[in-house]
Amino acid sequence: MLLMGDEVRRTQRGNNNAYCQHSETSWFDWSLCDRNAGLRRFVKLMIAFRTRRDVVIEGAGLARLTLNQLLTRARLTWHGIALNSPDWSDDSHSIAFTLESLLETFTIHAMLSAYWEPLSFELPRADRHWRRWVDTSLAPAEDIFAWEQAPVLSQSRYTVGPRSVVFLVDKGDQFRH
Repeated sequence: MLLMGDEVRRTQRGNNNAYCQHSETSWFDWSLCDRNAGLRRFVKLMIAFRTRRDVVIEGAGLARLTLNQLLTRARLTWHGIALNSPDWSDDSHSIAFTLESLLETFTIHAMLSAYWEPLSFELPRADRHWRRWVDTSLAPAEDIFAWEQAPVLSQSRYTVGPRSVVFLVDKGDQFRH
């Protein structure tokens, strides 16, 4: 959950209830918007993803489903650094998954690494036109893109930086103009 100001690293110095305080604890420092513009941009693009009509399916009754019911309907395939080989052990430091949207309008491939060194992940299906949507190991101008502006990948593997998350997206024919 995001609170007002989280997108620019606002803090109340550990005070989780500054409701009736008229002091610096509850004031918003507007200079944070400029100082943390990269994080604000990242959050803005993540919210834009969440509000896309092909992600939020109105009228499909999804709002009434439990998380377990939603996951049961999801077209989700689990991977590790090798396809179809997730490492569920206690010592695992990485996981990946491929998610097909319920309306089959896009596919997302996510790679998550908690390892302290870069890891090379195998990518699914060579016929996909993967675009690098998010890579949290990269600098703010390159860490997230609007889907249509995301760089196209041509390789069959992707190196995920230490302690990073990467999301690739393929929107099928909508990306191939």
